[in-house]
Amino acid sequence: MLTFGIKGGYDQAEKFYDALKLFKRLVNIGDAKSLACHPASTTHRQLTEEEQAAAGVTQDLLRLCIGIEHIDDIIEDLEQAFAASK
Repeated sequence: MLTFGIKGGYDQAEKFYDALKLFKRLVNIGDAKSLACHPASTTHRQLTEEEQAAAGVTQDLLRLCIGIEHIDDIIEDLEQAFAASK
C-alpha cells in the first residue's frame, strides 16, 4: 500500500482519483488488481473535515494498493492521472 497527499487538496485528489483507468476504485486491500481510494470522499465522507483530520485523513490523501498488472501499465496510468489532476 502506498499513501500520499496530492498537491492542490481535495479537488486535485478527486481529479486524480477520477482519472485512474487501470486502478479499480475500491476501498478494500489485498487484491491481485491495483486499487485506489480517496478516503475523504469515500470511507470517511460521513465525517466532518475536523473528524477526518483527527482520524489522520487529509483532503489530499490517496491510497493505492499495487496489483500484479505489468509495471509499465501501472506507471502509465499513474502518469496520466497526475497529468489530469493539474
